[in-house]
Amino acid sequence: MTRRIITSGRDQFPAFFVSAWEQRKLGELFIESDERSSTEEILSVSVVNGIYPASESDRDTNPGASIANYKVVRIGDIVYNSMRMWQGAVGSSKYNGIVSPAYVVVKPVGELDSTCFGYLLKRPTMLYKYLCDSQGNSKDTQTLKYECFAEITAEIPPTIEEQRAISHCLEDLDNLITLHQREQKMRRELKLMLQQIKPDTRFIEYYSQWVKVYKEGAIREVTMDKYRLSLSWLERLVPNLLLSELNRVSYQTIINRYAERHERQTTMDFHHQLKGAILDAVDEGFIPRDPTRKVIIKGRTPRVKKTKYLNQFELHAVLADLNLSAEPSWDWLILLIAKTGLRFSEALGLTPDDFDFVHQTVSVNKTWDYKRDGGFVPTKNTSSMRKVQLDWQLVMQLSGLLKGLPANEPIFVHGKVYNSTANAALTRHCKNVQVPVISIHGLRHTHASLLLFAGVSIASVSRRLGHASMTTTQETYLHIIQELENQDVDIVMRSLSSLV
Repeated sequence: MTRRIITSGRDQFPAFFVSAWEQRKLGELFIESDERSSTEEILSVSVVNGIYPASESDRDTNPGASIANYKVVRIGDIVYNSMRMWQGAVGSSKYNGIVSPAYVVVKPVGELDSTCFGYLLKRPTMLYKYLCDSQGNSKDTQTLKYECFAEITAEIPPTIEEQRAISHCLEDLDNLITLHQREQKMRRELKLMLQQIKPDTRFIEYYSQWVKVYKEGAIREVTMDKYRLSLSWLERLVPNLLLSELNRVSYQTIINRYAERHERQTTMDFHHQLKGAILDAVDEGFIPRDPTRKVIIKGRTPRVKKTKYLNQFELHAVLADLNLSAEPSWDWLILLIAKTGLRFSEALGLTPDDFDFVHQTVSVNKTWDYKRDGGFVPTKNTSSMRKVQLDWQLVMQLSGLLKGLPANEPIFVHGKVYNSTANAALTRHCKNVQVPVISIHGLRHTHASLLLFAGVSIASVSRRLGHASMTTTQETYLHIIQELENQDVDIVMRSLSSLV
């Protein structure tokens, strides 16, 4: 059927129809969870921001010793403020943590798209139902208990595909609104920044402000760290260079001095991070001409590149050398990444609940922040949220390993985790079987390479790896794709030569 978008009465809510929506009681869709804890991150629920870490709030959220009775929240749970439900204080959680006992936590029954219901439960018609079914003498004292919540009926999309389509549409809309708000904030900060620029402003002061205005909060922390590193190098190389003194000679000098200690590609990245700020300074009239024009990028001789991936026989030898004990270990993680192609942080973020052994899949919906203080964080991008098919042998192995483990706790994390420790474990096995030493991330390259050589399409490999686009896959594995194209040419020529 043709999919169409309509607006439903006063709700003005986009609905995607393949078939008529169903009338269901919320108690048929969600069951209350009353698990308690006092050791996890505290979360807040607001009408505007939904569910978010309390540490990100401007308010003092430290409850002291009163968290002993807090409720546990897991990614995908629905949480609502029982006293403010009629105002829309409800959302789908993207975090693991704990919330005040005043909140109600419910878990989906069966396969539901929790993000979709985070939006559906805020519809005006639903808010009116909450108000009618809440108990109390006034709006300020009314409370919506789970028993009343469970009896409320709602129109819902009947298929998981429709639910996901709605959540993707509304998330995109939210992102556009967020970008617009961020742009308005950026304009205000930029105006203030421009007012502070004087003829004697140092270049590092301008660059620091530029990074704060244009990059802070707009890019991932990993990328933000690179800008901070570039700033630290500017402080080391040209701490007193004035913005007004920046010309082609002084800029080339910066690049040359940086190149003395870095390879050409690293120097190129440094140049690109500076160039954006400098071009804006030119546009604003702080610098008369573009000093980055015709810059010459130098750099130290690149080190010999390490082998990035193994062939099928080498990988088989490594996996045969693993010691797969009864408890989770680095060897188990090596096996899992080799057979799924997950990123290291994705594998660390897995919990037993993420595995569906009946359908032979694992859900990638979060990662583990091993580079900082630990804890679950969102995936690299929306494309990284995916289900990866598992082979039957791995299913049999993992079903025994995960039996009895806490359902919502990371499988491979016990204390502080270091990438170097996992790499050391893999290095040991590579040396044991006398194959090239690769990194844990090299297992991901190995996985992708074997799939491509086996004839799996680039599109399928891209989805399995969680790449943002097929272009990323093509650029990363260009050498393999070119080798396969050469093989294809041979096949084509043999086929043509047989035609008489």
